[in-house]
Amino acid sequence: MNENSTPEITVDELAGVRTSGVLVDVREPEEYAAGHVPGAVPIPMSQLADRMGEIDKSLPVFVICASGNRSSAMTDLLRAAGFDAVSVTDGTGAWAQSGRPLEGGLA
Repeated sequence: MNENSTPEITVDELAGVRTSGVLVDVREPEEYAAGHVPGAVPIPMSQLADRMGEIDKSLPVFVICASGNRSSAMTDLLRAAGFDAVSVTDGTGAWAQSGRPLEGGLA
């Protein structure tokens, strides 16, 4: 965990558990369209507070961005609202660098 105690998982851990929960990509639409983890739901950081109702609260929520900064802040927001949320360290960049596939386009 980082200094503010936001729960985190690595992309390797995410690869093993992502289908057991909801993967929320909090990057901007252009970033998402350029390449995202398959199955990620696009909810930009600026819209997350208003769109929490779209996320299944009974499932774990994995929050991803480009490098882990935005996802950490948004994980804290979700946890404060009662979600079982964790931030993906190093984000989509680390996913791509690990050789895992990215999808392009908008959902």
